[in-house]
Amino acid sequence: MELTVLTSSRDTPSRRLPPWLKRPMPGGSEFGATKQIIADSRVATVCQEARCPNITECWAKRHATFMILGDRCTRRCPFCAVTTARPYPAETDEPDRLADAIARLNLAHVVITAVARDDLPDEGAGHFARCVAAVHEKSLDTTVEVLPADFHARRDCVRTLCDARPELYNHNIETVERLTSAVRPQAKYERSLNVLRTVKALAPHIVTKSGIMLGLGETDDDLRRTFTDLRAVDCDVLTIGQYLQPSLDGHMAVHKYYTPEEFDRLGDIARGLGFVSVASGPFVRSSYNAGEVFDETRRRLATVDRS
Repeated sequence: MELTVLTSSRDTPSRRLPPWLKRPMPGGSEFGATKQIIADSRVATVCQEARCPNITECWAKRHATFMILGDRCTRRCPFCAVTTARPYPAETDEPDRLADAIARLNLAHVVITAVARDDLPDEGAGHFARCVAAVHEKSLDTTVEVLPADFHARRDCVRTLCDARPELYNHNIETVERLTSAVRPQAKYERSLNVLRTVKALAPHIVTKSGIMLGLGETDDDLRRTFTDLRAVDCDVLTIGQYLQPSLDGHMAVHKYYTPEEFDRLGDIARGLGFVSVASGPFVRSSYNAGEVFDETRRRLATVDRS
């Protein structure tokens, strides 16, 4: 899922945010237009459900990251603001409503994510694939980036989504191996690597991407190993961003706020390990400026021998 940020003073931790982590309040006509289109679609967005700090900037540019299969997740991760509860059944008309909203926003590139649906026999892979197909049918020139849960690394589920031919398959590693059991208690580090490995085995043409959040107690050695592990499964794109605590109740505390200069240094380390594209910064999220990152990746892949 996406990284999160506090949005109300009632929930604000006592530790003051550093100045580089301040964002403006929502506003503007384009922001309002985006909000209305999303409301009309009745499809959730990770921008709202995960309390993303970039919502002002992205919605003002008519960008949004849609979250399908409802707004209730079957997993409880202590870094995530998305509600954990028994999900509602998947809505059969959601693919069409999603495709209509994306067409109205005139998106050149869209990120579609989803809550974990461990309750469904295929963990939501079929519904996800139908959403991708609906978007491609409605908006022929729109590239689609998918950001699903791990599907327990089931090859059949990953294949179902790959067969829908998204242009980019994103699955976040989220944190380093040493912290995975605390940060993602219902996930596994190696399982996430296996998802990315399987995508490349099934569909080598699909660009793969992963993201990690900083500030949970990781070390430079932890991060270097994680970057190396991602490259070992031929992950093309890496995003590195700051973890921000959603609330004081039930969410992990921030151990460290990294400076912009530290993000630059870690981005350089990742690039040196061979990622095609790296986005590293305090406000970087999986879907932040995702279209620009994808375009840069395609340009570089067109000129670099990846054999």
